[in-house]
Amino acid sequence: MDDADVAFDERGLVPCVVQNWRTGEVLTVAYMNREALARTRDTGEMHFFSRSRQELWHKGATSGNTQALKAIRYDCDGDALVALVEPAGPACHTGERSCFHRGELEPQAPFEVLPVLERTVAERAAAMPPGSYTATLLAEPARASEKVQEEAEEVARAAREESDDRVAEEAADLLYHLAVLLRGRDLSLADAERVLDGRRAR
Repeated sequence: MDDADVAFDERGLVPCVVQNWRTGEVLTVAYMNREALARTRDTGEMHFFSRSRQELWHKGATSGNTQALKAIRYDCDGDALVALVEPAGPACHTGERSCFHRGELEPQAPFEVLPVLERTVAERAAAMPPGSYTATLLAEPARASEKVQEEAEEVARAAREESDDRVAEEAADLLYHLAVLLRGRDLSLADAERVLDGRRAR
């Protein structure tokens, strides 16, 4: 399927769900017409059609919060799209990261937990607040490495000798310390995920 096969409705529009390429989080839902879709392809940044203003708009043209296109996927009927993007800033006009910031936010869905963790680690890296354990690890890469090794050993020990709950707890400790270690190298969990994706054929 290609863009020529998209099933626009009687108004010439198709809904587009916008997701964060790295985290899978839904950022917004907007509409596209043929021109918006073509401009998105041509520029590599998201363009939509405003139903209220009846005009084309370039996401981030005034705010700077553009969305770089990574991929577009189609549903089975071709009458709905998913755009996977790298956002340059908040998706919502309110300044929130996602337009879906109201409603039942707790508990977080499982897929939301690691992105929130990485954003928190990034905030600590930017501010380096005194007394922060995360900031201490970021300032001492060798210590962060030692903690990853220590936590990996504790996961293995828990798997041999302890309950499932303890395995989960130790795995959480490992993921936290690994996220900090990666941040200290200007990497993210998504970089490791990309390597795993490349190994699928093996």
